[in-house]
Amino acid sequence: MIIDVHGHVTAPNELYAWKANLLSHRGAHGGKAPAISDDRIREVHHEPHPSFGDVSHLDHIDGAGVDVQLISPRPYQMMHSEQPAKIVRWFTEETNNIIHRTGELFDGRFRGVAGLPQSPDLKPEEWVGELRRTVTELGFVGALLNPDPHEGTAVPPALGDRYWYPVYEALCELDVPALIHAAGCRPPAREPYSLHFIQEETVAIWSLLSSDVLKDFPDLKIVVSHGGGAVPYQVGRFLPSGVRAGGTPYLDKLRRLWFDTCLYTQEAIELLVKVVGVERCLFGTEKPGTGSQRNPENGRWFDDIHLLVRDIDSFTEADREAIFHKNAAALFRL
Repeated sequence: MIIDVHGHVTAPNELYAWKANLLSHRGAHGGKAPAISDDRIREVHHEPHPSFGDVSHLDHIDGAGVDVQLISPRPYQMMHSEQPAKIVRWFTEETNNIIHRTGELFDGRFRGVAGLPQSPDLKPEEWVGELRRTVTELGFVGALLNPDPHEGTAVPPALGDRYWYPVYEALCELDVPALIHAAGCRPPAREPYSLHFIQEETVAIWSLLSSDVLKDFPDLKIVVSHGGGAVPYQVGRFLPSGVRAGGTPYLDKLRRLWFDTCLYTQEAIELLVKVVGVERCLFGTEKPGTGSQRNPENGRWFDDIHLLVRDIDSFTEADREAIFHKNAAALFRL
């Protein structure tokens, strides 16, 4: 069995046309959601998409042997920094509704990971209403948490700041993990959003492990996307500080978090597992997404991460089972 913890919704273009309209009138014409039929939601999962190698969403995950995929909003579409805050909230809620309907229409093949209306103009206490709705009413199993709701336009509070505590409290109360994943990035000339993702994940780990968050919330479940940004590969930069400060060694603190395998080279996945331990790694592909292009050297998709995991000789079959499904099933209570 394979559980993919890092997928994003494939939604009909009507959803994004509605988003464009919201941005045009800034909420002046109300927030009535578009009428999208069940048939249309089914269709888009079978339609080839040129941005993803001209192959459909279902083709991608079928080819990788994925049995269950956890899907969240497409991060770069989430427009957290747009104003007024109500259009962020409306779009987030409707995207979550589409995710829920997708799960129902495909008989549990997809499970929901909620987007939150993380407008900087709303307090985190106001974000968690959508978290509660999606978990308690729609059966979602986690939430996406963007460390930078400003999307590169201002410096946000670090994840170790008490600003975030209402979200952590709700996650613990509901017993669902948060998947750390940045969203858009407004100054792309300096920092395209793919790089922004990695940098924000790196800062997220630093700020969490440098704070009292994991002490104050011992039951908090945090999954860091894209293999943990840069930290597992630059961990040597942080080991000396842990010795100087005394207390818990840095690696022990790092292993309080979980990490997905959404990395597109065998070497990176193998190093991640060596650093954080196989029990802290969850299979993730982001299929279809950034890696859904053919590698000219071998003809594989770059995001054929199941093949990369199987190619690592140092892994036992028990290791592969833990990565492919056992760790995710336990963490997300699937």
